[in-house]
Amino acid sequence: MESGLGSNRNERHWIFKDDSWFSQFRNGSNPWMARYAYALIFLVSNLLAWAVRDYGHNAFPEMEKLKNCQGGRGCLGAEGVLRVSLGCFAFYFVMFLSTAGNSRMYNCRDSWHSGWWSAKIGLWIALTVTSFLVPTFIVQIYGEIAHFGAGVFLLVQLVSVISFITWLNDCCQSEKTAERCHIHVMLLATAAYIICIFGIIMMYIWYAPEPSCLLNIFFITWTLVLLQLMTSASLHPKINSGFLTPGLMGLYVVFICWCAIRSEPAGESCNRKAEASNKTDWLTIISFIVALLAMVIATFSTGIDSQCFQLQFSKKEARTEDAVPYCYGFFHFVFATGAMYFAMLLIGWNTHHTIKRWTIDVGWTSTWVRIVNEWLAVCVYLWMLVAPVILKWRQTSESA
Repeated sequence: MESGLGSNRNERHWIFKDDSWFSQFRNGSNPWMARYAYALIFLVSNLLAWAVRDYGHNAFPEMEKLKNCQGGRGCLGAEGVLRVSLGCFAFYFVMFLSTAGNSRMYNCRDSWHSGWWSAKIGLWIALTVTSFLVPTFIVQIYGEIAHFGAGVFLLVQLVSVISFITWLNDCCQSEKTAERCHIHVMLLATAAYIICIFGIIMMYIWYAPEPSCLLNIFFITWTLVLLQLMTSASLHPKINSGFLTPGLMGLYVVFICWCAIRSEPAGESCNRKAEASNKTDWLTIISFIVALLAMVIATFSTGIDSQCFQLQFSKKEARTEDAVPYCYGFFHFVFATGAMYFAMLLIGWNTHHTIKRWTIDVGWTSTWVRIVNEWLAVCVYLWMLVAPVILKWRQTSESA
């Protein structure tokens, strides 16, 4: 019996590794390929929410017949985005409840996660359609909850990025690769700092052209201060983490600062880029598409990075042959919060906010969310540097 089960597993492993994508979906459930299918569903939900927001009034005149949608107008625009997001969230939350805690392959929950695509696509369509039939007050309640859920997504993504940077630094400083990667680390760190300084200079030129632009000057200058603070903390003799991690974190916080200032509404005298892009042109459309794809990729990459959130004792467990390649429950949880996040981006974090076509994440609320996320990223990074030193000092004091 065991030999038969083993041969079945080996056969499935052969299918996973050697067959084409179509054959892998046709011949059996594959958790590796399933990730892309879930990401595709998430992307389609994003596109549907955008279409409902920008073109729903002309494309869906039959919405006026729905009583639960305030004469049809409530089902489009900002509320339409929330309704699509609600259907997407419900789908991934159902998947989260049905797969959470599963640690072994070749069982029912593994098959449900990796297969049964006709049933799951039907479930996703049904939940999306149902979201347009629920009363408006439920959608408004969901919109308030989505603010919190989107914040959770940003926090999870933040921890994932910092963990990756820390892991990369640890790999470069290990005994096996320290000498071989020394030059590469110095080149990478130097390039990171050069890009950071160049980015800060360009933000001063683009977004602080006049001394009266005090808010943008504060944002950019404080980002420069945070970069110096992270570098000083990393190079402290008791920490000694080198230049690589603060350089890469500097790239991250400079990028967030740039996104925050870009989110300022068009028409502000200190945001000439926003004023220049007030008309819908090919550059605006390309920027919107890139931002949308970047959000889907960020959700996908964060969803499969469950190891940085595991408890310390779970990391020490030996990995068995039939262990799942990634945490299914965490994967769907990230996509569920990502559904709330894309809703906030498309409505500018304001449930009553009207956004111009082909724009994403625009408004003062979006700006301050980005800035707070930047400051929080620096705080989490500094804590990850200082925490081992503090714990070691406490242990030394207690032993003494």
